[in-house]
Amino acid sequence: MRALPVGDDALLVEVSSGEEAQALHAELLRRRAEGSLSVREIVPAARTVLLDGVVDPVRVAAELATSEVPPAPPRAGVVVELPVRYDGPDLADVAAQWGVSPHEVARVHADTEFSVAFCGFAPGFGYLTGLPPRYDVPRRATPRTAVPAGAVALAGPYTGVYPRSSPGGWQLIGTTDTVLWDHTRVPAALLSPGTRVRFVPVGSS
Repeated sequence: MRALPVGDDALLVEVSSGEEAQALHAELLRRRAEGSLSVREIVPAARTVLLDGVVDPVRVAAELATSEVPPAPPRAGVVVELPVRYDGPDLADVAAQWGVSPHEVARVHADTEFSVAFCGFAPGFGYLTGLPPRYDVPRRATPRTAVPAGAVALAGPYTGVYPRSSPGGWQLIGTTDTVLWDHTRVPAALLSPGTRVRFVPVGSS
């Protein structure tokens, strides 16, 4: 674990895996809640956690360098259910890469409980983990110029849902009508780091 200064009062903490980033994020949230860490924002990413608004960043960096971070605790809280039609144009390609039928792709995906590891790319876009590594798939060789809002997609170890129409190179396996980002809602994003998510099949797949 390495803590790098960012400006006057921020630290970027680098770790070696997504699992370590999630564990560190959970531990830092715990420390802030108990009052042993004074920080304004804690923002996880794939292999980093950004601490913004740190009181005494030099001291915090030194403490993190010698800290032992426990594994992330079991996920708690309400599960957000996203109705999905497994009708994506890349469903057959994903099935071929997995060596199963398209129906089995839908079954495996819907039977998995996901967790939002971090957010980014577009407002409301969560990077969801939960599928075993054997189901990792590459991005498309040629990205699409426009992916519709609500597209449920896979890339590498992640599942994501496009909150709005945008270019994208992920493999599209389904569609949801759920609104992921609504600026009139509080909070505007339906998904945030740590949120538990399940996809519920609707219609035919």
